Amino acid sequence: MGALARRLLWWALWGAAGFGLVVILCNAWILWRTRGRTFPRVATLPGRDVGVVLGTSPVIGTRPNLFFEGRMDAAARAYRAGKVHQLLLSGDNGRRGYDEPTAMKKALLARGVPESALHLDYAGFRTLDSMARAHEVFGLQKVTLITDDFHLPRTLFLAESFGLEASGYPSHVPIRMAQKTLVREVVSRVAAVADVYLLNRQPKFYGPKVNLHPERAIH
Repeated sequence: MGALARRLLWWALWGAAGFGLVVILCNAWILWRTRGRTFPRVATLPGRDVGVVLGTSPVIGTRPNLFFEGRMDAAARAYRAGKVHQLLLSGDNGRRGYDEPTAMKKALLARGVPESALHLDYAGFRTLDSMARAHEVFGLQKVTLITDDFHLPRTLFLAESFGLEASGYPSHVPIRMAQKTLVREVVSRVAAVADVYLLNRQPKFYGPKVNLHPERAIH
C-alpha cells in the first residue's frame, strides 16, 4: 500500500469515527432533552385538548403499513380515553395521488372518532413542518404527540424547538419489523439537531392561520 493510500485510509477511518461520535452525541442529546415526556400507558397520559397525529403512508406496496395502523390505533385510544378532545392530522399531501391526512381521517372515522374532532394539516411534509405549523399556523401551545415510540424523542425535541409544550403517546410496531426504520431514525436525529442549532430550518409552507378553537386542557 502506497503512502497516499495509507493517508486516505487514515483520514477515512478518522472521518468515520468522527461521524459516529456525532451520531452518538446527537442521539444522546435528544433522548436526554425529552426524557420523562413519553407516556406508554394511556391512563397516565396528561390530558390535552388537542393531539397531533404524525402522518405516514397507509400502505407499503400493496400491504397495510403497520406503522400507520399503529398510529391510528393509538390516536383513537387516546381520544376514547378522553385524553384528547381534538386530533390534528398532520401529513404529506405534496404530490398528486398521495394524501396522508385524508387517509388518517378515513382510518380514524372507521375507528369511531367523530368527524367533528378531526382537523387536517396537508403541509406536514416532515416532522419539523408538522411541529412548526402546529404552533404557528394552528395556534397550539400544549399538545399530545402521537407517533411511533422510536419517533417520539425527535418529535418532542422539534416540538420544544418551535414553542410547543408537548407530551408523547407512543404507538408500537414489533422491533423485528422496524429495524431499518430504527436505523434511519438514528440518523434523522442528527439532521434534527443540525436543523435546529445550525441551519435554523423552517417549514416548507406556513400559510394562513387556522383557529381550532381549543378548549382548556384537561387536568
